[in-house]
Amino acid sequence: MANLSLTKTPMPEQDPNIRNRNFDEVALGYTEEMAKEEAARCLNCKNRPCTSGCPVNVRIPDFIAQIVDGNYEEAYKIITSTNCLPAVCGRVCTQETQCESKCVRGAKGESVGIGRLERFVADYHMAHVTEDTPAIEKNGHRVAVIGSGPSGLTCAGDLARLGYEVTIFEAFHKAGGVLVYGIPEFRLPKAIVQREVENLQSLGVEVRTNFVIGKTMTIDEIFEEGYEAVFIGSGAGLPSFMGIEGESLIGVYSANEYLTRVNLMKAYLDNYDTPIRKSHSVAVVGGGNVAMDAARTAKRLGAEHVYIVYRRSEDEMPARAEEVHHAKEEGIEFMCLNNPTRILGGENGEVRSIEVISMELGEPDASGRRRPVAISGSEHEIEVDTVIMSIGTSPNPLIRSTTEGLDATSRGCLVADENMATTRPGVFAGGDAVTGAATVILAMGAGKKAAVSIDKYIKEKNS
Repeated sequence: MANLSLTKTPMPEQDPNIRNRNFDEVALGYTEEMAKEEAARCLNCKNRPCTSGCPVNVRIPDFIAQIVDGNYEEAYKIITSTNCLPAVCGRVCTQETQCESKCVRGAKGESVGIGRLERFVADYHMAHVTEDTPAIEKNGHRVAVIGSGPSGLTCAGDLARLGYEVTIFEAFHKAGGVLVYGIPEFRLPKAIVQREVENLQSLGVEVRTNFVIGKTMTIDEIFEEGYEAVFIGSGAGLPSFMGIEGESLIGVYSANEYLTRVNLMKAYLDNYDTPIRKSHSVAVVGGGNVAMDAARTAKRLGAEHVYIVYRRSEDEMPARAEEVHHAKEEGIEFMCLNNPTRILGGENGEVRSIEVISMELGEPDASGRRRPVAISGSEHEIEVDTVIMSIGTSPNPLIRSTTEGLDATSRGCLVADENMATTRPGVFAGGDAVTGAATVILAMGAGKKAAVSIDKYIKEKNS
């Protein structure tokens, strides 16, 4: 029977005053009854607008219909026919601006909780089904994938299913890219990412960690080893700073460094002696999802006060509404319409405060958001001992600086056409390395498109 409720089935969550002191997952997931209840809200539209909003073209009404009937494994097969990372996407994909934004139910009420249902199916599969390694006939061709983030994992998985021998080269000691170094445990447990990586390895994908392309080996040397194509999915891990006074003080981090120390170097675990500042008061500069992750992480590490310092109003904040909501519930203090002017230190060279200036919104800029304008004479200080800069990232220049024939934009992003082909034959690129910092699902979409292009390229080359 159809569920005509105008609101989504609520997602069970940890209590905010408990979860802000632990790193356990915030959202606890649907039960079978909840999943069926939410799935029954889907109208199974004939024109499927939700699918058109998915960068990896998951057949959304089809898998939801299987949930209604209790066929969870069939739902999983439908999802994974186009999406190799369902447990990840169900947790961190921006469904509200993608598939769910196209949902017909959203016209009069809330859209169907597509992401929540995807997570349920993936988690049910992990808990109840033992993976069978599929028999894939190898085609004798080799492809190298640089980076094991969402674009690299997706490209590798799709190529492996086509019979290619795929090797992923990962700079860090653990595969997963931003999924393991950037996204906190309380949003995306590391065990989930590890399981997804293991699924790809079962397809024959080789993962070589501690391998920095441009240092350990160049792209030219990759080709010399017999690889016929290369996909660059190295992300955008180079942090940006404001260039203001005091950014070199002890206690100033980029969000990337801070989150990497916590997530990949496991500062969130008591039995790891990871070097990281034990803060009392923290200012996180920025308003995106990474800023929310850094702020919520600092709170969990024991900070009494954590401030989000953002130069626009909350309405212009690019972070997901859910992340902002969770941050507020957990006690993060929002200081919108404020912009840092300098960071002040004490005699020991450590941060003692951050000076900000009040802002007001003027006319819209090129992004469509109203431009923030400083209010003269409104400078004031916030007492903090740690400042985390979360104002964006760009691709690391190492690969393009050690490879002939790779064009890049003024922002340092690799130039790639609609088929993900770069300006060097046989080299393809996608995800944040091309777009700059974006979303997990868009990176996955680029990886899928690149896999198709690489397959076509190698077949034409050998025909």
